[in-house]
Amino acid sequence: MEVQRTAVVKLSVPDDRRDDLKLTMDTFRDAAQRFVDRGWEGNNDGYVITSRSHVQSLVYDDIRDDTGLHSDLCVGAANHAADALRGVVDRMKEGEKVSKPVFTSNTTVYNTSAISYFDGYCTLAAYGSGRVTAEYVYPDDSIQAEYMESDEWGKQGAKLRYDHQTDTYYLHVTVVRERDDPQEEAAGRTVLGVDRNVDGYLAVTSSGAFIGNADYFNHKRREYERRRGNLQQQSTRSAHLTIESIGERFSRWSEDYLHRVSKQVVSEAVANGCDAIVLEDLDQIGERISNGKKFQQWAFREVGRQITYKAKAEGITVEVVNPAYTSQQCSHTECGFTHENNRNGDEFRCQKCGKELHSDYNAARNIAARYLRNWRKSGSEGATNHLALKSGTVNGSGDYTPTASSG
Repeated sequence: MEVQRTAVVKLSVPDDRRDDLKLTMDTFRDAAQRFVDRGWEGNNDGYVITSRSHVQSLVYDDIRDDTGLHSDLCVGAANHAADALRGVVDRMKEGEKVSKPVFTSNTTVYNTSAISYFDGYCTLAAYGSGRVTAEYVYPDDSIQAEYMESDEWGKQGAKLRYDHQTDTYYLHVTVVRERDDPQEEAAGRTVLGVDRNVDGYLAVTSSGAFIGNADYFNHKRREYERRRGNLQQQSTRSAHLTIESIGERFSRWSEDYLHRVSKQVVSEAVANGCDAIVLEDLDQIGERISNGKKFQQWAFREVGRQITYKAKAEGITVEVVNPAYTSQQCSHTECGFTHENNRNGDEFRCQKCGKELHSDYNAARNIAARYLRNWRKSGSEGATNHLALKSGTVNGSGDYTPTASSG
């Protein structure tokens, strides 16, 4: 079976090409919106156009002439738009009230013709003097480095995203590899640890999946609150009705977004042959989510609720553990050193053994490992239990077993 992951890599972009890349991203966003606008109009038959090839054929030449956008990026913008339109139509078929997609975030889709991968760097189609060469930035021992540098993983298309607050470019690369069906390989009880968050990624798994953009999720909430605030100042019946309408739309969008996040988490558990998904115990995690807004607290809990009922449908149990110090403890099986200085934002570096990982990935590993230790202490020493990691499993004793394709 094919195993798919997303490698999230920070990029170092030369100062003299940052404006070129920013212009490219802005133009891509505007082009994608033009494709959406045309697809939303349909063909005078009342139907939204969701076919990639159809929507591309209608305005591709005009957009290319008007913007000069790279041909492969123009195709990517058409595909991006068609996917968004298809998602809206699917919701429409389920009886939901929908509106035309609007692109606001700086995300650019690169197919394999618009991006080239090399050891330590990539080249991206962009405005200006040729392609932009950008170096990968990650700790030598990070899971992202393995995805990007290992021959075991094949790199496909990518999404380029820009973080305004930190003025940083991030590349989200789809990587794949083939391996035997893990359901046949798994022996005993295999668990997937999941670290939930109110910023960064909504969920990060012990198998190395980074799922859901919490920053984007919160951004959409702020946009809704800003528009609602402006309408409240008008104090008219029309404004009140509009507030109700946009509130219902945002509520549906939020639930759908979290539905897709929880579905990906459960799919990750199924792909790794897991019998259980392990989350932090909400009764003992109040401090972390109490610092967030009520909306963030709801999202945190809602992801857990949806994971639980989706996992049940797959025959997977959901377990909880005390989350204390999971973000500060080194997940390396031969270390386990715990200190508040180990974590600095998204970066985790053990002050004792030097292990470097994404901090949320490190926490997810600890969450799963803690459950296995508790399981052993409860009198199940004879059971064969495993923690689902990026390339294999680790049992409660810390013994590592690689998957067939990583042996």
